[in-house]
Formats: sequence, C-alpha cells, structure tokens
Amino acid sequence: MRADPSPADLFGPLLARVQERAILPDGKTFVDALPKRTVADIMRDFDRLPEGDDALRAFVADNFDLPITRCGTQSAVPVEPLRDHIRTLWKELARAPDPQTGRGSALPVLHRHVVPGGRFREIYYWDSFFTMLGLVRDGEWDLANGIVDAMTDLIEAHGHVPNGTRTYYLGRSQPPLFHMMVALLDTGQAEVAARRLSAMKREHVWWMAGADELAPGRQTARIVRLSDGHLLNRYWDPRGTPRDESWREDVATAAASERPSEDVYRDLRAGAESGWDFSSRWLGDAGLSSIRTTAIAPVDLNAFLFGLEIAIAAGGGPDAAHYAGLADARKQAMNRHLWNEAGGYFCDYDIERGTLRTALSAAALAPLLVGVATQPQADRTAAAAAEQLLARGGLRTTLAVTGEQWDRPNGWAPLHWIAVAGLQRYGHEALARDIAQRWVDTVGRNFARTGMMFEKYDVEAAIVGGGGEYEAQVGFGWTNGVTADFIDRFRLAC
Repeated sequence: MRADPSPADLFGPLLARVQERAILPDGKTFVDALPKRTVADIMRDFDRLPEGDDALRAFVADNFDLPITRCGTQSAVPVEPLRDHIRTLWKELARAPDPQTGRGSALPVLHRHVVPGGRFREIYYWDSFFTMLGLVRDGEWDLANGIVDAMTDLIEAHGHVPNGTRTYYLGRSQPPLFHMMVALLDTGQAEVAARRLSAMKREHVWWMAGADELAPGRQTARIVRLSDGHLLNRYWDPRGTPRDESWREDVATAAASERPSEDVYRDLRAGAESGWDFSSRWLGDAGLSSIRTTAIAPVDLNAFLFGLEIAIAAGGGPDAAHYAGLADARKQAMNRHLWNEAGGYFCDYDIERGTLRTALSAAALAPLLVGVATQPQADRTAAAAAEQLLARGGLRTTLAVTGEQWDRPNGWAPLHWIAVAGLQRYGHEALARDIAQRWVDTVGRNFARTGMMFEKYDVEAAIVGGGGEYEAQVGFGWTNGVTADFIDRFRLAC
C-alpha cells in the first residue's frame, strides 16, 4: 500500500497556524490548495515569516493556489421541473479523470466521475452509492461505471476506499457500500466482474484486520471480539491527531475534554469514518467533547459488512462457503447483541460497558436493508420508525437535539433510501412510499423556493438543514440520486 503524506505531514506548523488562526473561513480550503513551490521552499520561508494574521494571509496567497468552490447549477427561481433539474446536474457535478502529479492533497482518479458538490470537490465513498442511484435511473452508465472503477483502483492501491480522494482521508474509510455499487451495474464482462469481486475481498480483509488473533473481550483497529467470542466491527482511525480539514474545530473539542487529546482526536476521526459526523450516537452526556466512537459497535456498519460477506459468497468460487459462514456468524452476533427486545428495533452496542445504547435512530433500518432482521423484527422496527422517527418532511435521523448535524431535526437522503429499501424488502410498502413522498415533498418545496438541491434538510420544518461544522452544501450528489430514485420508483409527483 502506498504512503501518501497529508498536508499536516508536509506543512505541520504552517497548517496548524493557518487553521487555528482561521485565516481561511473553511478549514478544508487550505488542505485542498495547490502549493506553487516545493514544500521545502515554502517551509523555509515560513520559518522566517513575521507574526500577524495579515502576513500569514499574504503568505498563503503567495504560495498556494486556493480551490474554487463549484456548487452546481443555482437559480433563485427554478427554470425547469425538479426531476429534469436533477438530470442537468449530472453534467455540473461530473469531473474528468485527474491523474495528479504529486501536487496537492488530491489522490489520482483515472476515470470520469461525480462529486457531491459545494466544498466537497472529490469523490466520497458512501455518497457515491446514493449518487449512482440517480445516474443509473438517468442512463448515465459511463459515469456510474467510472465511479466503481475509481473505487476499485483505490482498493487496489490502499486496501480500502478512503473517506474521500484526498491524502488526509487515507486513515479512514466510510460505510462500506462498494458491493452495493457493484450490484447496481452489470457489465457482462467476466474479467471486470472478477476484478470487482477481488476488490470486495480485499476490502473485507482491511475491515477485518487482526480478527484471527483477537482474544475474547479485546479490540484492535476496527475489530471487536466480545466476551462470548462473537465478532463485531467498529469505526477507527490509527491517527490520534486533529483532522487536517477540521484542525481548529478538533483542537477546540479536545481542549474542552478531560480525556487525553489523542483519544478525542481518534474518536473524532472514527466519527467521520462513520459518515455520521457528528451524532448523539457517538457521544456521552457532555456534547461533542464526550465523543467515544471507538467504544461503540454500530448497527449499520455491521449490517453493511454482513451485506459485503453475502455479496462475496454470492460471487462463487472455492471460498464462497467461508464468506457465507462469516455472514451467518455476524447475523447471530447482531441478533444477540444489537437487537433491543424491549424497544423493538436494532441499535448500537457499547463495547466498554457491555450494554445496548438503546436510543432509536434511522440506523435501525439498516438490518432490514441487508436481510438480517426476521419478519417480526422488521415489523416492530417499522412500527417504531413510524411512531417515533417519522416527521412532516421525512425521517428524523435521531430523537436527540444536540446541534450536531446527524441528529434531530435533520434528515438525510442516504438514511431515507436505506429505510425505504429495507421496509420494501419486508413488505411495508405503504410506509416506504409515505417516507419517500415526504422526502420528495421536502426537497421539491425547497427547490421551488431556491432553485437548489441541498445536502441535508430539517424534516420537522421541511426546510434546509443546519447544525454541525459547516453550512448546508449545495449540489448535491446523494440528494439528487435518492430523490430521482424515489420519484421514478414510486412515480411520485414533484
């Protein structure tokens, strides 16, 4: 596997000063910038730079080309219907292959692809599956295959799909949905199918690293072996440092905690790997500074890994039975340790305390998506979701109000799709359609008002979402893909 230094590795004290002084309004801007000179030359001159924000701001401008944010088509008044607008956005969000030559933090991408939009200028892992739903609906097969080919390249180069195609994301991945992306496409080419199956196996090895030697009651990297011998997975990042792109925010969070900063940083990074950055799912009782992601076995992560194991087994070959056995063992572990019998839904497991985290969240629908649930479990989960998560404008992410973006009152496109597809799998068609219609209505109402598609929405007020480290971004890949899929799947008015 290649070792690609991140901006923090290359520009350590310069990056820290730029981020902590908030020289640029968004911490991601500096780490996406292209240096105009060699690192050695820049750092030599930085060592002689006088104090003061003005001098630092001028130094950055002289030595780096800052990225331009491309938000996709925007208009205060829509000039075309919502569904047609989504079709036009693929061209706005598509990017040409970018082989890179070692300048900046971008990783090579050798295929035409789609980015989410706004500040997110590169491919993101789990975003891409939900974006592909719309690409497939609209016949954009070259773009969809380009995304999967890019993901395959990344697994072959790094052993996993990074969070995004930046060097500063290499320590972490995102929810493992590569196998679901592959399932959306049928190339009809045996060689391509074999390469993608091989990539699934390699990704599985990365997520399960250390499992064979792990004793009961111990954890290592992304693996947890419970006291009864069952294996579950967790999110993890080997680095105990602030995230390059959120340096200032992470330093402030660690300073507000009584725990060692290294532990806080790793839990923040693991929370980012979850895709739910951030949520009450990962917190103690003292806000973000109490984050403890690595102490939690998430229900959705384990559901997705069950799906990966099933997909590899379905690929055939001499090891198919082995992967089927791994899936069966994971299903047993999930039913034993992640099912909340009193509440009637699946939830996360607290590794340190050996107990369920009984708060209901939209992640409870992931076991339905992959077929882990029994029919009675699915029926009870559907009832809990309808009673507690369903809001005027869609499905609440959690029931906790924390100010974090992956909490109430926000709703997110990927969680709506997981819920709808999972409910349909178990025959809950009416609820699935209701959730889809509410989501499309929310997206459509805000599109009619602004002419834009957003990353997240407040599903209680049916307006654009808020909270978290940055304002709601415009574009937006997974909102476009999920909304298009719902409109076409259920033939919804919009």
